[in-house]
Amino acid sequence: MIEFGIDQLIAQSVPWKNQRIALLTNHAAKTNQGIPSRQALIENGFQLQLLFSPEHGLDMQGADGKLMQDGIDALTGLPIISLYGKKLAPTENDLSAIDIILFDIPDVGARFYTYLWSLTYLMEACATYGKKLIILDRPNPISGNMSLAEGPVMQEAAASFIGRWPIPIRHSCTLGELASYFKNKRNISVDLEIIPCKNWDRNSFQPDWRIDFVATSPAIQHFESMLLYPGLCLLEATNISEGRGTDQAFAVVGAPWMNGKIIANLFNQLGLEDIQAKPIVFQPTEGKYQGQLCEGIAFKILDRNYFQSVSNGLLLINLIKSMYPKKFEWANYPTEVNPTGEQHLDKLLGIVNSEALFNLPLQQLLPSIIKLTNSLGWQKEIAPYLIY
Repeated sequence: MIEFGIDQLIAQSVPWKNQRIALLTNHAAKTNQGIPSRQALIENGFQLQLLFSPEHGLDMQGADGKLMQDGIDALTGLPIISLYGKKLAPTENDLSAIDIILFDIPDVGARFYTYLWSLTYLMEACATYGKKLIILDRPNPISGNMSLAEGPVMQEAAASFIGRWPIPIRHSCTLGELASYFKNKRNISVDLEIIPCKNWDRNSFQPDWRIDFVATSPAIQHFESMLLYPGLCLLEATNISEGRGTDQAFAVVGAPWMNGKIIANLFNQLGLEDIQAKPIVFQPTEGKYQGQLCEGIAFKILDRNYFQSVSNGLLLINLIKSMYPKKFEWANYPTEVNPTGEQHLDKLLGIVNSEALFNLPLQQLLPSIIKLTNSLGWQKEIAPYLIY
């Protein structure tokens, strides 16, 4: 059975157990037996004093991009300091009575999922204030198979909180591996330790672990959503619903003006062997087209071992834009860290002037997608930092 970093830690006798400890975490962070990490630490004698929380809050109930306030944890009674609110990093005062900081949050393997970037701010704060940082590592749920990594590698000019530094959209790494990479590449002088997970085959996917799926945020409620997310999240920058407000976010797409049967048929005619679309009608309870009936398509992944989500998302946007040139629109996506929501596609794709890519006909777009999503450079760049 896979053992997460938290499982490895609580099985050890570490000399710092009685020191004052803070933990950046959320409720998705559990042991392989389903016990919340913060509870497991306390039950095993670790002197946990303070909790930090990322986007969506400790309880993961906050809406996408919504400011989260400080609070008190109902489970442990510990104070919670939000790092997705008035600040993105702990202050000197926050850490003044803390000796060691732990990080334990499950990721989904996509660059624009913000937990990674909260970790980078934490790394910088620990370096600045001389605190040791220990990452309790976790497997990448959409696999660590480096041949499945997909670009584009982010351009510095497109940097934001959903992509601070250059990595591909689907990075195929654990957060521990990325932390080691950034410590070196960004010259962060942090005292960093990574407690690795055990028994993880990096070619495996979450359903292979024989551990119950745990939702990682309000919209990622299924493994299929997780696997589709690196590509279908690009729809946030359009007036097409990406399924938020349904129980199939990032697994269905649609709009009131769309014909689901036609789009499903055209998509399936692209001849992609690892995914299939079928018509669907849904009514979102939040987000785009809240309360309106939307026609669109639902996706079924036929072979996750080869599925390329980013390429899939790019092809889908091109198809819908071509079919509905008068209905399709690019859209802003306001969040706490990007209040205007402008240039959201640039921030998601990680390249400037990204909308121009979709002015190409499909025959010209395909070579561009192949070049854009190629990850061979990334595979070579990250290789020295891989733990598993």
